[in-house]
Amino acid sequence: MHLKCLISNKEIIHKPNLYQTYEKAYQHRREITMTSELFEKGLQIRREVLGAEYVDASISQADDFSRPLQELVTEYCWGNVWSRPGLDRKTRSLLNLAMLTALNRPHEVKLHVRGALNNGCSKNDIMEVLLQTAIYCGVPAAIDSFRAAKEIFAEVESKQEP
Repeated sequence: MHLKCLISNKEIIHKPNLYQTYEKAYQHRREITMTSELFEKGLQIRREVLGAEYVDASISQADDFSRPLQELVTEYCWGNVWSRPGLDRKTRSLLNLAMLTALNRPHEVKLHVRGALNNGCSKNDIMEVLLQTAIYCGVPAAIDSFRAAKEIFAEVESKQEP
């Protein structure tokens, strides 16, 4: 492989040594072991936040095409990031609602409104985040997210009534 050094503009020849090759193989083997641990941890968190019924359906309906995405989401989104100690689940849920609103993803907003409620967020918490997104992400995106949130609130409340 030939590269040019940006500082001296001289050509650099890169030859991976045996140590680098060994390190890559070791890292790959380590990642495979960690991946199954991350998947199990992620599956547990994902079920707790989004509900076991939804998660189990998503995974069981995955085919050869979509299964790698389900594994990626479960391992890295849920197993790696959601399990970190730096933020509690309530804060992560509120952040997700803001980001999903910014990306204008109402289907995912619905899913994460339910998760936010499961994580202890109140309707008022969710409303405040969505109001904030109206200013920074645009009123139309916030309107869609308010609409999505109202649908989930109505579903949840109808299941709580005797």
